[in-house]
Amino acid sequence: MAYLSLYRKYRSQTFGDLIGQDHVVRTLQNAIASGRIAHSYLFTGPRGTGKTSTARLLAKALCCENGPSAEPDNECMICKEISEGSFIDVLEMDAASESGVDNIREKIVEVSEYRPMVARYKVFIIDEVHDLSGKAFDALLKTIEEPPPHIIFILATTEYNKVPPTIRSRCQKFEFHRGSMRDLIERLNFVANAEGVTAEPQAISAIARMADGGYRDALTLLEQAILTSEGAITLEQVYDQLGLVPEDTVDALLQAMSAQDVPKILAVAEEVSRRGRDPRALLESMLHRLSDLTRASFQLDGESGEDASREASLHELAAVLGRDFVLEKRGSLAEAHRLIRDVSLPRLWLESELIRISLRAPEPTPVPAPAPAKPKRVAEAPTSTVSGQQQSATPKVAPAPNQDTEGPSGVWARVLSSLPIDGENVPALTRKAREGVFHSLDGTTLVIELPRQMDLDWFTENPKRITHIRKLVEEHGGAGWSVQFRLRPKNGKPEEAVAVELPAEGQRLDQIAREVFAANDPA
Repeated sequence: MAYLSLYRKYRSQTFGDLIGQDHVVRTLQNAIASGRIAHSYLFTGPRGTGKTSTARLLAKALCCENGPSAEPDNECMICKEISEGSFIDVLEMDAASESGVDNIREKIVEVSEYRPMVARYKVFIIDEVHDLSGKAFDALLKTIEEPPPHIIFILATTEYNKVPPTIRSRCQKFEFHRGSMRDLIERLNFVANAEGVTAEPQAISAIARMADGGYRDALTLLEQAILTSEGAITLEQVYDQLGLVPEDTVDALLQAMSAQDVPKILAVAEEVSRRGRDPRALLESMLHRLSDLTRASFQLDGESGEDASREASLHELAAVLGRDFVLEKRGSLAEAHRLIRDVSLPRLWLESELIRISLRAPEPTPVPAPAPAKPKRVAEAPTSTVSGQQQSATPKVAPAPNQDTEGPSGVWARVLSSLPIDGENVPALTRKAREGVFHSLDGTTLVIELPRQMDLDWFTENPKRITHIRKLVEEHGGAGWSVQFRLRPKNGKPEEAVAVELPAEGQRLDQIAREVFAANDPA
């Protein structure tokens, strides 16, 4: 018999074998038991979470000789042939390779006119349905909209947003979830025991983490580990197989960055390179570790199934590094992971980037601003009418800036905290502003020093960026506050502050107009 991959050999054959998708199983079984069978289903979710396996199970349940049944018996001829993929009334189609309109017309539209030859239903399973062309979707739409009573469609996709709304609205949608660490570890241990393979618990946990919630990916990684092992599967072997950096090496690098120990950083980076690890793999390993440290720093326990000793070491390391360090470096390394794709010498660039990131002190966690005091109501001044126009007896005066008890540095800290962050992707304005350090207060103007001339030029070349920062300063400090950027001095002598001329508006425009007309008044 030909060799079967583990993910095919251990594919779920009953609803009871399907792991981690209880919400889908329960709904489908209730619908079958009550006779409320839809004519089209749409299974969506990450890869390797059981969409195609569930589609076959649903086809079994509907076509079983003793059905329709909430649990197929797997003993009748129909169930066995569906399991083997050879049943004539269950047609599977891969839209990634058969995406044209001719394929849809030939294999679905024309075939759907005929009744099933053996079973009570003719079931079409279309995998990766989002890859169909626009015309193919149009050809499929009419059949899905008004199918014959003996036709059942089961569509599977990993990209739900690419399926046209006209198709989505005619299907019952089921979302498949990523597998939890506990479910993945249990499945891997089950398969390893069934194959007679011995594996270290830490190795199984590492495979489960790298599978990122995908059961098929987890079994594929386990199969690779089995093929490359010469006995028990060890953690070191798994790291070598996946091309990842061990956690103790990552921890040493993070601690060196926290201590700003440049020689240690270079030594660890050199050791990682000597082992043949890719610079991107180092960044990915660091980001995975920082993700775990983030949960530990907020006193969140790991997912069930994790090693207790690993959890203890995580909490200990998180306490040593500190929450500010973990969060700030996580964002910086995520940006480095994005940029390294376009670097021609990634190893050398990463060394300098790690040094730069480590020498930059983490931003302190900003303190929430106190609630502003409720303004007192002031009686309106009497008005007089001149030439039919109503004028105020007292001129308007620009309100003074708020006297913040935290000082101007607190205003700048709140400005930084209000800048947007999209997950691990830090926008350029947020990143550049965080490079700046509050230096002093010149009247009502915050003086911010930037470390590099290129950062200063980035702000000055587009006045809209300064305008946006100024509005945030006024929002958190009060009307009348402003901001200036200058280059951080290298020899102790401050550089001249750079002020950006912005278009006059509001009270400033009114003041300029009064000065101009007063100067031109002949009287």
